[in-house]
Amino acid sequence: MEKNEAIILEDRGFIKIIGLEAKVFLQNIVTNDLEKVTDNFTTFSSILTPQGKYLFDFFIIKLNDFYLLECEKKSTTEIIKLLNFYKLRSKVDFTDLTENYQISIISSEKFKELDGSSSSKGKTINFKENKIYIDPRNEKLGAKIISQTKNTQHVIKKLNLNIADKKKYYDKSFQLGIPQIGLHKLREKVFGIENNLDELGGIDFKKGCYVGQENTSRIKLRNKLRRRILPIEKIEGEVSQNDVIKYKSIEIGKIMIDKPYAFGLIKIVEPDLKEFANTELLCGNSKIKILKPEWV
Repeated sequence: MEKNEAIILEDRGFIKIIGLEAKVFLQNIVTNDLEKVTDNFTTFSSILTPQGKYLFDFFIIKLNDFYLLECEKKSTTEIIKLLNFYKLRSKVDFTDLTENYQISIISSEKFKELDGSSSSKGKTINFKENKIYIDPRNEKLGAKIISQTKNTQHVIKKLNLNIADKKKYYDKSFQLGIPQIGLHKLREKVFGIENNLDELGGIDFKKGCYVGQENTSRIKLRNKLRRRILPIEKIEGEVSQNDVIKYKSIEIGKIMIDKPYAFGLIKIVEPDLKEFANTELLCGNSKIKILKPEWV
């Protein structure tokens, strides 16, 4: 992303969480610490199954007197359904605000220009009644402007930015090893920590209990993590979900997300990822490379 560009993401959803017990409610179920979420800081977090398997991820933003969850648009209804399942008698309510808000991506450099200081992950500022925050997962993904849908074009114009193709943003995310499209294909099939929530700042291992905390902490503290979700570069042919990836006749992983950006669940030990990362491998009837992000 260039400093003079903005990218509008129309595939993001928004859930309003409000009530006297909203903070306590979220603290008891999500993987990150709600104490971190302030007017000046936004977190990346998730909800897991009781066994620690991945379900949904999202960003938690403090907006006026409520929390706003920014998530995949297609997952909004399911997330609200799950939140209602955990609600019981908690004094908290959920509203789908997907039609009210929209996300625009700007570069970290543009954010620095607006803020006049650093662009540290999660940092959040106000800009003419809009929230802007640096992506808590990786600052190279830039910053997100949360604006009312009817005002999005006006905000971009006010910032003197040109609208760019969203493919630019998702290409960058793929290069960084962060899946954002097709996440439903991972649901209940991988542990949250296998989906790199630990490396992307989505889990706080010092907070109290949350859904799936026991297995997640055990894997982390006992060094039991053996596989991670990693990006797959296609060299020859196409790949399909569940295609097996082999290295020297050893099965080292399989395709979990096939399109439009391929990601696989890959062994990182026995054999060590360093042995086969960025080398040509067989995957079904195709040839691929497993890309090793800088944070692995």
